[in-house]
Amino acid sequence: MTMAAAIESRTAEASARSRMSRIARVDIVTDLGDAEPIWRRLEYPTQLFTPYQRFDFLANWQRQAGARANATAFIVIAYDGDGRPLLLLPLTLVHEHSVRVACFMGGKHTTFNMALWDKDFACEASAADLAALLSGICERSAADVLALTQQPLRWRDVSNPFASLPKQPSANDCPVLTMVPGAPPTDRMSNSFRRRLKSKERKLDAPGYRYHVADTDAEVARLLDWFFRVKPLRMAEQKLPNVFAEAGVENFIRDTCLTRLTGGGRAIDIHALECDEEVIALFAGVGDGYRFSTMFNTYTMSERSRYSPGLILMRNIIDHYAERGYGLLDLGIGSDDYKRQFCKSDEPIFDSFVALSARGKLAAFVMSGTSRTKRLVKRNEMLLHLAEKLRRGLR
Repeated sequence: MTMAAAIESRTAEASARSRMSRIARVDIVTDLGDAEPIWRRLEYPTQLFTPYQRFDFLANWQRQAGARANATAFIVIAYDGDGRPLLLLPLTLVHEHSVRVACFMGGKHTTFNMALWDKDFACEASAADLAALLSGICERSAADVLALTQQPLRWRDVSNPFASLPKQPSANDCPVLTMVPGAPPTDRMSNSFRRRLKSKERKLDAPGYRYHVADTDAEVARLLDWFFRVKPLRMAEQKLPNVFAEAGVENFIRDTCLTRLTGGGRAIDIHALECDEEVIALFAGVGDGYRFSTMFNTYTMSERSRYSPGLILMRNIIDHYAERGYGLLDLGIGSDDYKRQFCKSDEPIFDSFVALSARGKLAAFVMSGTSRTKRLVKRNEMLLHLAEKLRRGLR
């Protein structure tokens, strides 16, 4: 063989290898117990995942709420040639208008959705890897379309490999606060804002007034009892549907708030302002040592509600996590006015609707169009006002 021919042969071999995927096998698992060992292995701190995709969080949701909504566990696990798990995609399979849709577990209760990744693989994942993953899902399931919504573009400074799939911006962005460890408190909140909140806080002062993170099971249960009494009243005031009244959701929240994590804390942490007389405000969310993300909140129906207890509690939460070295804090998707008082920037999140069958092509097109329309409405004040008026009229 001539030198030129040898070089050409080696170049062709290298090109072929570059087109090969590291994914050698894709399994679809429908039993949470069967998936648990691999799932927890991909939750090690050295891997890549969000706290919303922890096993303890999503297993509770699937058992308590997902199953009651006829959502079947649809857990995708990809392996390399040595049988090492490279990623786990925690999905459920639901039927919508005779179309089988695979979507992330967690329903309306997750701000971010993402696969759990072997971090080294996530940093190197190629188009060939994603093609092999999608091909494996097609071959081993009857799903028509993947509806992969509310995904972060990056997590822990690593690009989300699914961002290279066809995508579009989600209907909402996520307000986020960046916190530099060791920086003075004024870097995350101005002195003038702190003074205003301090002035309001003096009016809340009462025997036993305190900020704390629920520690004991009894504290968690007591605060949630209060939350599930007050939150429906607040949502009725705003003419909003009560998502916490959906089948199994309250049990999911209670069980997950009571679940202790191996590294400390709980699967959902509860922060509260209280005095001896009453609970004044509550915020709950998930953290991973780097980022805290709020999930749900409410505040008292008493006269103390006049003094912005929710904002005062959020100030305490921000300082709490900043002092523990967290770098980011977000207040969930949506553009509520109070979020802008703390979070001056938005984190873009995206949706991907991937057809897996001929029937799924139309479904993906409709889902994509619906999401784009929602985003357009939410960014147009007149359209948003009309949509809210229509929604309230229908209710």
